[in-house]
Amino acid sequence: MNVEAGEWIRWAKRISTIAALLGVTCASADELNAGDTAWILTSTALVLFMTIPGLSLFYGGLVRSRNVLSVLMQCFSITCVVTILWLLIGYSLAFDVGNSFIGGLSKGLFAGVGEEAVWGTIPESSFAIFQLTFAIITPALIVGGFAERMRFVSVLLFTSLWSIIVYAPITHWVWSETGWLFERGFLDFAGGSVVHISAGTAAVVTALVLKARQGFPTHPMPPHNMRLPMAGAGMLWVGWFGFNGGSALTAGGDAAMAIAVTHISAAAGAFTWMSVEWIKYGKPSALGAVTGMVAGLGTITPASGFVGPAGALVIGIAAGVVCFFATNIMKQKLKIDDSLDVFPVHGVGGFLGIMLTAIFASNTLGIFSGQQTISMGSQLLTQFTGAIAVITYTAVATWAILLLVRRLVGTNRVTGDNEVLGLDLSEHNERGYVL
Repeated sequence: MNVEAGEWIRWAKRISTIAALLGVTCASADELNAGDTAWILTSTALVLFMTIPGLSLFYGGLVRSRNVLSVLMQCFSITCVVTILWLLIGYSLAFDVGNSFIGGLSKGLFAGVGEEAVWGTIPESSFAIFQLTFAIITPALIVGGFAERMRFVSVLLFTSLWSIIVYAPITHWVWSETGWLFERGFLDFAGGSVVHISAGTAAVVTALVLKARQGFPTHPMPPHNMRLPMAGAGMLWVGWFGFNGGSALTAGGDAAMAIAVTHISAAAGAFTWMSVEWIKYGKPSALGAVTGMVAGLGTITPASGFVGPAGALVIGIAAGVVCFFATNIMKQKLKIDDSLDVFPVHGVGGFLGIMLTAIFASNTLGIFSGQQTISMGSQLLTQFTGAIAVITYTAVATWAILLLVRRLVGTNRVTGDNEVLGLDLSEHNERGYVL
């Protein structure tokens, strides 16, 4: 018995040694982390919550009552269309190896994205769907540029082409390891360029091509129901924690700090816009407060994983001031009918955030320091180059897509009579309100 016991002990030691060696080997490879996975799944739900219902209600309340249902329908349908396209080809073009400009096709229909596939410490399926929510909200933001005057069929065709031709390549540039901006060290943590600059640029191009709504700018077009934007803004604020915090792809300190700076910038942007409006016009408005909040959120987005709380405060204040005056210039000076101010809030805010990232990401600013060891001068040049590239490519491609869609369907804009009637009835034969 003693001999057998000794033999069992020796075998137990051998097995434990082998297990330890295997443990070391496994630790060096990608391993699933339950906490990280749970956080990304939660973030995915939060970001989708930003579009439906958050952005839908935010935009829906800002238009006139005869167009509220059309905006809700556009956001809902964009979610459906982009989801299918992301599965078919979008994810592959964005994140497959490919080349410096565009990904390959090997991940089409989520090929290879099975239960065993891993992306860092999370399942690749969770990464793919998390990124899908970004691909959804970006063209949904563009809706604000052409609200109240674009045919529904044109919206669907434009969104489909734009998602593949514009969104997927830019995503690859910035977030794929083989993308040319990624390789240059371009800093965009959660989508200042990928989402906000591209959406803002596309919105203003669309507004210019379609031309202004009837009555603009001589006739006021106030929101028909401010309760909806207030509710939608609250959903956007909460959902943005998944937008920025989820972009860390881990449930650790990076995610926690991203959420902290996101909240600070949103609060600073809202309070600053409201204060400037109060000083300039004598009264603060609910519309100004929620618009400033969105400006603060959009501006902090590219910096959220790189800056600290004090830097976020400055970024939020800057967003409130700069985006406020940009909005006034667009409407009053340039008289461009970007219906819901997508370019001055998201486009200008995204550009401002990209540039300020180069400053407040630096770890040499004392209390205002971020987490990056960078040269501000060289990083500013890199950030500027990337932002201009995104603006230029988006503007040209958006214009070309609009021309193509017009050729396919005849006209992108509803008739004058249908515009007066409202898109709810003319495009969907339904009413947003039955009184």
